[in-house]
Amino acid sequence: MKRIILITGGQRSGKSSKAEGLALSLTDRPVYMATAHIWDDEFRERVRRHQQRRGQQWTNIEEERQLSRHNVEGRVVVIDCVTLWLTNFFFETSNVDQTLEAVKAEFDRFTSQDATFIFVTNEIGSGGVSENAVQRKFTDLEGWMNQYIAQKADEVILMVSGIAVKIK
Repeated sequence: MKRIILITGGQRSGKSSKAEGLALSLTDRPVYMATAHIWDDEFRERVRRHQQRRGQQWTNIEEERQLSRHNVEGRVVVIDCVTLWLTNFFFETSNVDQTLEAVKAEFDRFTSQDATFIFVTNEIGSGGVSENAVQRKFTDLEGWMNQYIAQKADEVILMVSGIAVKIK
């Protein structure tokens, strides 16, 4: 049965750990779909630590954009994370409307599969307004995409200092 769960919160709030724990409570063979583009050695090391923490029971898929290329029918899949996924689209055009349209369409294609989807995202708009125009555009994009996913989600969880707060 198809199910969409959104886990949101600030950086280092425990989102990924919560998503992974939830996935493991639902299946012993979850899928981890990593959306990150590795742009430097520090980030490569961060990815390595995440992979090491997860262990062998996970099926790891690295996909920067086209999530729907992967068949996850009947599986429990953690998509980590929406922020990096959006970044991969946004930096092609820097156009919020075009990016939002493309990402919504890709989200809908991907989640049309009969699977359990656990999306991890960031609440980057919770702080002050950036002086940088590109950052403001991206914050708007992320906020609108988070709203889109939350509307489609069966459950939404906000992580605050490692504590899960169920919103929906």
